[in-house]
Amino acid sequence: MRVLVLDDYQEVAAGYAAWETVPADVAFVARPVVDDDDLVALAAGAEVIVAMRERTAFTATRLAGLPDLRLLVTTGKANAAIDLAAAREQGVVVSGTDSSPAATAELTWGLILACLRHIPAEDAAMRKGGWQTTVGGDLAGRRLGVVGLGRLGAQVARIGTAFGMDVVAWSQNLDAPRAEEAGVRAVGKEELFSTSDVVTLHYKLSDRSRGLVGAEELSVMRPSAILVNTSRGPLVDTDALVRTLQEERIRGVALDVYDVEPLPADHILRSLPRTVLTPHLGYVTDGTYRVFYPQAVDAILAWLAGSPVRRLA
Repeated sequence: MRVLVLDDYQEVAAGYAAWETVPADVAFVARPVVDDDDLVALAAGAEVIVAMRERTAFTATRLAGLPDLRLLVTTGKANAAIDLAAAREQGVVVSGTDSSPAATAELTWGLILACLRHIPAEDAAMRKGGWQTTVGGDLAGRRLGVVGLGRLGAQVARIGTAFGMDVVAWSQNLDAPRAEEAGVRAVGKEELFSTSDVVTLHYKLSDRSRGLVGAEELSVMRPSAILVNTSRGPLVDTDALVRTLQEERIRGVALDVYDVEPLPADHILRSLPRTVLTPHLGYVTDGTYRVFYPQAVDAILAWLAGSPVRRLA
């Protein structure tokens, strides 16, 4: 049996789980999958594939090109990049793993502080011999606008309260009682974008939420405000965001997610000022990997024993 572990970008997956307990030839792939043909070639003969979150999509077309596949393990409890209906139709079992919102919430605050206090720029200036080149913003007494008050958004909101911020939230189905439970106040979408000093996105990507933050939302943001996205790239209209940054209409943007990942080397976002960019690090922590990879091995062994665990399909 052949097991393929995809998207092991840092080449660390082998050390995070007891892969030797799996009676199979286990191969690790450190580079991103380029296209459909690349995935088919990489996975030829593989009965089991372990996918890291949504780094590689498994569409109906791609699944059809993997006739040997019997088990697809995704890290995390859900994966929008897997066509679960097509997997069921093809007889492919899909299993997940547990996950924690802590890592992404922590990175969100790292990005907020890095953007607001110009930490990357000041670090670069220090290394060139400089000293105090920017004037940072403040958190205490300012307004935090949380778009999406699920488990991630609620955790980010609590931390905002600890910083002494006035925290408000919006989502299409958020009501006042739910917001109050999280210790924040529900407001309308326009009010959130027009009055917040920090806007942070924690929204599930769907056809309805794609482009949730567009030219209209960006146009009403305060010139002193920053936008942070650690959720999904397509929630934001990238073209509108680029224009906003080029015209210096908001203080800055901190991004961990993009429309296309990895972000192309020549993408304009890489060269724009007022940005803090990280390569989708939200869940990339030691603690998270110590859940993801051992539970992936557990899922493979359970499937081999005829009792799949944490089934998604």
